[in-house]
Amino acid sequence: MSRYIVSRLLQLVPVLFLISLIVFLVMHTLPGDPAELMLQGAEGGAVTPERLAELRTEMGLDDPLVVQYMRFVGGALVGDLGESIRFRTPVSALIAERFYYTMELAVAGLVCALAIGVPLGMIAAVRVNGIFDTIAMGIAYVGASVPIYWLGLVLILVFAFNLGWFPAAGAQDWNSLVLPAFTLGFASAGLISRLVRSSMIEVLQEDYIRTGRAKGLSEPIVLWRHGLKNALIPVVTMVGLQFGGLLAGAVVTETVFSRPGIGRLIVSGILSKDYPLVEGCALFLAVVYLLVNLFVDILYAWLDPRIRYGRAA
Repeated sequence: MSRYIVSRLLQLVPVLFLISLIVFLVMHTLPGDPAELMLQGAEGGAVTPERLAELRTEMGLDDPLVVQYMRFVGGALVGDLGESIRFRTPVSALIAERFYYTMELAVAGLVCALAIGVPLGMIAAVRVNGIFDTIAMGIAYVGASVPIYWLGLVLILVFAFNLGWFPAAGAQDWNSLVLPAFTLGFASAGLISRLVRSSMIEVLQEDYIRTGRAKGLSEPIVLWRHGLKNALIPVVTMVGLQFGGLLAGAVVTETVFSRPGIGRLIVSGILSKDYPLVEGCALFLAVVYLLVNLFVDILYAWLDPRIRYGRAA
């Protein structure tokens, strides 16, 4: 197992290098000059060429792209993600300040997705081809089809403005987390429920399920203790991938609900062409996503003792 973990950690290096390169090139191909945008916001009015050239030199924007990229990678290797052009603050400090809110939303969205998706999938599998199966899968298809931003706006209109049950924006307390967590988790719930259904139907045909029922075990024990645990093995893979999707979806959700997370920080950085901010946030989220998927792979061994990791292929 330890050899497998070390091998997987080493495989993360080229992936992170490729991600950082793609984000770097995309940001530098966007129209606009971050130095000019910064001067316009700070000084207003016309920007003199002399002041613009001075600021570009100060920020290192006159250096070749290769030099700028190597400077970014070299700093990232020692934990220095540079300084935000807009906020004039170290990117690592901004990430540390906002990371809690993004992880809070992503974890809450994942819990919401599992709380909705797993029971729906089980109901559909137990009542396959029945009315409950049709209703459950109908909800799943709606969840997988509805855009996040549209669902968020509808929830704000109904539950914040009309009913006044939850706040429409911010991150003050748990009430402000309910609507964005449901918005983020509902789409994943649709995918999880369909996978649970197909996996559960297959597991319920196994001999050990029939043996458990023949021994007189109650149906809840058969379904939850023996059926669900084995049916969750492929679901774990989906959950790992969905967590990455939740981190990406947090960019939209945090913008819709005005939450002070990393997603909203990335949007702000893109609009102001803040190279270090966007590159640092994207690289950080990539690290989190890859580590979560590594944890998911290790979790396989706990869910199914038949799975053993020897030499990683």
